[in-house]
Amino acid sequence: MTSEAATGDGTTTTPAEAPKANGYSWYVLGVLVIVYILNFIDRQIVSILAVDIKRDLGLTDADMGFLGGAAFGVFYALFGIPLGRLADNWSRTKLLAIGLALWSSMTALSGFAKNQLALSLARMGVGIGEATASPTAYSLISDYFPKHQRATALAIYSSGLYIGGGVSLFIGAWIVEAWNAAYPGGGPMGLVGWQAAFLAVGLPGLLVALWVASLREPQRGVMDGTPTHGSATPFADFVQDLSTIVPPFTLIGAWQRGPAAFVINIAAAAIIGAIAYGMILYTKNLPQWSAVGVGFYAVFSWAGTLRARDPATYRLIWGTPAFVCTTVGYGMVALTAYALAFWSAPYAETVLGLPKKELAFYLGATGALSGFLGVIIGGRMADKLRARNPAGRILVILFGVVAPVIPIWIGFTTEDATMFYVMNFLAGLFGATALGAAAATTQDLVLPSMRGTATAAFFLGTTLIGLAFGPYMVGQISTFTGDLRIGMLSLIAVAPIAFVLLLYSYRIVPAAEATVAERAASA
Repeated sequence: MTSEAATGDGTTTTPAEAPKANGYSWYVLGVLVIVYILNFIDRQIVSILAVDIKRDLGLTDADMGFLGGAAFGVFYALFGIPLGRLADNWSRTKLLAIGLALWSSMTALSGFAKNQLALSLARMGVGIGEATASPTAYSLISDYFPKHQRATALAIYSSGLYIGGGVSLFIGAWIVEAWNAAYPGGGPMGLVGWQAAFLAVGLPGLLVALWVASLREPQRGVMDGTPTHGSATPFADFVQDLSTIVPPFTLIGAWQRGPAAFVINIAAAAIIGAIAYGMILYTKNLPQWSAVGVGFYAVFSWAGTLRARDPATYRLIWGTPAFVCTTVGYGMVALTAYALAFWSAPYAETVLGLPKKELAFYLGATGALSGFLGVIIGGRMADKLRARNPAGRILVILFGVVAPVIPIWIGFTTEDATMFYVMNFLAGLFGATALGAAAATTQDLVLPSMRGTATAAFFLGTTLIGLAFGPYMVGQISTFTGDLRIGMLSLIAVAPIAFVLLLYSYRIVPAAEATVAERAASA
């Protein structure tokens, strides 16, 4: 008798048939791209609004760097961990629909902010909601597409990042100028242009959330020939995960693992707290370093809990140097990408004196095009190189580290607007090539049942390293020096660190991928 397995569209496969993507797979991918576009519109619209927000709320560049980075990124990273585990155990389509409704609502609420605190809280809420997006989407894509198409599919999904980021600039600039022209002294409820922009981009997401809820849930692992099932108690597991990552409940979780674990947890909290306090004294920025300190302590606590509760998953993620180095190395690429995405528009407006509508159109259009082309080309090249070389995808990530250096240098030293736009396009194009390769590499280093958790861990690198530090680093250096140009050029300094980490990954990824099942079993 021949066994059969159900796929996401109701058809079946047998061992004699190689699983393949079908029309419904591409339909789901299209919906997920739209969701990711909304994700990055809501995330990145702060960039084009930064000059107006800074003026109206009396903030510094460092303050804006916090709002564009850590205020969102830390909560995005932390909640991505338990939500990633929930994505491994519950309906991913329902979870994504709920998350989309949450972050869209919080984006709209950002429009009612009257001070830095209110806006920071709203951005934290956006981060929590958006933490559902990539763990669910990556896991869904991995179950709708076979391994030989996975990097391409993930790259197509990731194109929403660049399309959304680019569209956010154009939409934000258009709404601000139109609203302020119509209501020079403030419109209904006293709202000014940047507040109206938040409302306009947040509300449509509530309708798309209903669309997402209609998608069919595929069976886990079928595309890899290893059908698996989630936990029978997904929400109890989620609450337990949440309680072990949110301070001070992390202390309870550490105590439950034994006195030694409790002492180590306390020591880690003290060390991280001392470092954060020192940086607060040095930079005079309490919100940034408080958020970062809480973030790193919470992640340390979660890793300890994962090691005790799920040693196999811990072994394949935190216990695998190939996974860690690839994630951190790409996190450095993300640091540069997030900083460029956030600060290029304010730089063009304040340093080059370009009008908001013009720079939004050119930066938005070129940013969307460069990101889309880069991530698609990078994904395709990663798949082709992977077919010839087990570590071939790492070469694409290395390209994404090195290639943007010269365009960044030229783009942020020139006084010519055209040259600035061209170099910004090239930097975005080259940097975007790395994303699909990095995501696919980390997915291949774990078992199918661990992909949601692995995605959450991967995005720790792009948030606690890239997003939490990229926009802030540029803003803080600008505040220290009084020159935003110096802040932008400082991004070049992260390239050597990323290069070394990824070169090491290139050497060890093949062996790590070849021994996934063996190492999981031994753990």
